[in-house]
Amino acid sequence: MVKIVTDSTSDLPPEIAGALGITVVPAYVHFGDKSYRDGVDLDTDDLYRRMLAGPVHPTTSAPAPGDFAEVYRRLARETDEIVAVTVTSKQSAVYDSALMGKESLKERCRIEVVDSQSVTMGLGLMAIMAARKAEAGAGMDEVLEALRQAIPRTHGLAVLETLKYALKGGRLGKAGALIGALVKVRPMLTIRAGVIGPSGVTRTHARGVERLCDFVRKHRPIDDTAVVHSSSPEEAQSLAEQLRSIVPQSRPIVARLGAALGVHAGPGALVVVVREGTGAADRAVEGQKRGRRLALPPLRMPHKGGASIPAEAAAGL
Repeated sequence: MVKIVTDSTSDLPPEIAGALGITVVPAYVHFGDKSYRDGVDLDTDDLYRRMLAGPVHPTTSAPAPGDFAEVYRRLARETDEIVAVTVTSKQSAVYDSALMGKESLKERCRIEVVDSQSVTMGLGLMAIMAARKAEAGAGMDEVLEALRQAIPRTHGLAVLETLKYALKGGRLGKAGALIGALVKVRPMLTIRAGVIGPSGVTRTHARGVERLCDFVRKHRPIDDTAVVHSSSPEEAQSLAEQLRSIVPQSRPIVARLGAALGVHAGPGALVVVVREGTGAADRAVEGQKRGRRLALPPLRMPHKGGASIPAEAAAGL
């Protein structure tokens, strides 16, 4: 059976990853010269306690190629087909690490690495879909084709309480810094073609939640949905219930933003992710042709430190 690998920026709930046999390779969070594995040595609660208690703002980095190689080597004892689906390569070096990690095993096992062009549970929903396909008996090429089709149909929108933490990371471009300079507004971020960018602002958190619901309505019909939060589980559950009334056929997965992304999103972040059905994707193409959809210019953030995950990518989209 095809084995599925992803990285910890997928924010997959451990019980789901375990039930579906998905192997999660942790990213790293660094406080000065001390490094912690996302979700292994450091969870989100620990992260925020350390951020509030100490003067050093943490940084993040991708898993090393050797981390992926170790996982591939272990799984190669059970299968000869492995699919690794990673966070968008336009915002992180995780994809490159996953590619380099397979070099020493390519003669022993077929390993394919897929750039999800997404983050947090956008990536997580793709890993879940791929694992379910494999569990149902799909071959590697069928799993890869399903992922290829899912990538342009997966979308996310986030509302943040503040860009304070992203700004501390020093990775915001001019457009991001401009939003961060506005007072008494909550920035909203979206992902398009693998790049995180601004999607306007909202003056109240409640209005931000309304926009998240509108975002889901716009993308119907929907195959899968997820709600991700950094520090507000009750609000995330409440939003998930609202989404069930909007998309009755889909039970939203509620997940926690991991430490690697929480570094930059900070407390209070709330994200919705959807995987559209094919009908919605077709309508989106037609709408674009007719000029009915306004496309914001993408905001691309520079890489720093090679493997580090840019602040925008870590904003939970």
